[in-house]
Amino acid sequence: MRHLRWVIIGLIFLVTLINYVDRLTISVLAPILTKELQLTNLQFAWLGTWFLLAYTISQALSGRMLDRLGTKRGFSLSVTVWSIAAMATAGARSLTSLGVCRFVLGFGEAGNWPGAAKVVAEWFPFRERAFAMAIFNSGAALGAVLAPPLIVFLQLRYGWQTTFLVTGSLGFLWLIVWQIVYDAPARHRWLTPAERQLIADGQRPTEAEAQTRLAPETATVASVSWRTLLTYREVWAILLARVLCDPTWWLYITWLPKYLSDVRGFTLAEIGMYAWAPYLAADAGSLVGGAASGMLISRGWSVPAARRAVIVAAALLMPVGALAVRIEDAMAGLVLMSVVLFAFQAWINNVQTIPSDLFPPQLVASVAGLGGFGAGIGSMIFTLVTGWIVDHFSYTAVFTIAATLGPLATILLLALMRRPTPTPAPAPLAHPAG
Repeated sequence: MRHLRWVIIGLIFLVTLINYVDRLTISVLAPILTKELQLTNLQFAWLGTWFLLAYTISQALSGRMLDRLGTKRGFSLSVTVWSIAAMATAGARSLTSLGVCRFVLGFGEAGNWPGAAKVVAEWFPFRERAFAMAIFNSGAALGAVLAPPLIVFLQLRYGWQTTFLVTGSLGFLWLIVWQIVYDAPARHRWLTPAERQLIADGQRPTEAEAQTRLAPETATVASVSWRTLLTYREVWAILLARVLCDPTWWLYITWLPKYLSDVRGFTLAEIGMYAWAPYLAADAGSLVGGAASGMLISRGWSVPAARRAVIVAAALLMPVGALAVRIEDAMAGLVLMSVVLFAFQAWINNVQTIPSDLFPPQLVASVAGLGGFGAGIGSMIFTLVTGWIVDHFSYTAVFTIAATLGPLATILLLALMRRPTPTPAPAPLAHPAG
């Protein structure tokens, strides 16, 4: 099969889309569920917090699991867990049972991101990695686009219990295709000799790129502990930047449908008609962000400089979110929110590519998982605080705070990533770690 690597990333795009449909089902149905189960905003925030608690724990664990088990088995395990949890939500009848289902869902869904980063590192040369990341990340945005109309249609036609059963079953359908199609590039029977050589050649860093590598190609997940990875300031840069910036995305993912209902007066049908627009912009932002850094690299920019340029440009757009909740016209507000999500996806797409720039493929999922751990910590805290602020103050305060997070995260990222000269890997990498 020619261009097999693009078929593989297409599968990752599809499972990421399913991931977001399953994740957003409860957010889109929030106006129905909160009334039927008599939940306050703070209680609804707790559902998001339980999801994020499991998601945060599992990000780091999933990264190690994927590096140890391999991509095929690791992905299969993650998708199975989250699909079971998504379908089980149909039987929830209380805050407690909803919370349990959301916790298990978060634990399974977390494996998608370190797994996708590992696929990109294994299958794509340096110059294509940001665009490959953009393709799979666009699955998150497109899933958020498709989720509102799909979920509203299923709810109005069949009820919310059947909606959870239908959306949850999509992961099992994907698993059938995954088991048939996927294998590691070194032993994939469908990979042409030409593409096998392209992947091998493209994964060998140039002399300049090799100097930026923070671990030798001989390093293995068995010989490198989390403690060792955390001796790198670049790992801390990714982790802490995501602590600050990822809550922006989770705010819009978790609270946008409810904000449109509570503040803008949208009906459930209107949420299905209009709430997809910001997520479509996010889809475009993911693709543009990946293509932009790839284009700069092809024009002679160094890999770090290209990533940095796109990250900074995206961060400068995010503060318009503070205006989105102050403008009177609801549609104009949605346009400004669309700009925020466009910028966020361009930002995160390049930040998530950094682990594959700096570490060999066998460590990428572990580093990406630590970044996801940071994202979960920040998002969990911010989601819970959002519920309290909305109950006691307003949505305006929350969106204003979120508008500052992108620039602050970027300043922190660039400050910690700066090194005066290439630094050799810390000594523990040369020896098995405890």
